Amino acid sequence: MTSNAAAPVGFKQKAKSELKEFAFISLYLAFVLCAISTYTMLVLRKYDVSYWTYGAAIINALIVAKIILIGRMAHLGRELEARPLYQSVLYKSFVFGVLLFVFHIVEEVIKRLVHHHSVAGVIRDIDLDQMMARTIIVICAFIPLFAWTELGRVMGEEKLHTLFFKRGINADTALSATES
Repeated sequence: MTSNAAAPVGFKQKAKSELKEFAFISLYLAFVLCAISTYTMLVLRKYDVSYWTYGAAIINALIVAKIILIGRMAHLGRELEARPLYQSVLYKSFVFGVLLFVFHIVEEVIKRLVHHHSVAGVIRDIDLDQMMARTIIVICAFIPLFAWTELGRVMGEEKLHTLFFKRGINADTALSATES
């Protein structure tokens, strides 16, 4: 009696799944961070668009996506998965936002220490208001991301993808088509 569900996941399959997840998170975050960069440039009336800003946003998206995957491997935010989805989504958005805030603090400290600033100067020079504002925006951007991943966890990834990406499918058809 062999079952595909009982078979252990192979390395290639797991790597492919993680790469897809990394790509999805990276693309989503790149879109959001590039939109924020555009907004910032327009608000500051910086019409001489620097494409380096978009490059930095894309690199940041890749780094943040990897931080999210590492946090998931460490089982961050799993405490509320048995509760209603909105609680799990908001909790994970907050926890991963705080994790990202901590990583940004560490990044700023390392960056300044590499440039030979004193430890006291590093702590004094970090703009916590700007970092808090950025963290709030990222937490808000995490809400749809974690809503998607939590729906996939509860409904099943295949059902969610069928519902969103198949033409002419309604919720009842999607759910019954993937169950049979």
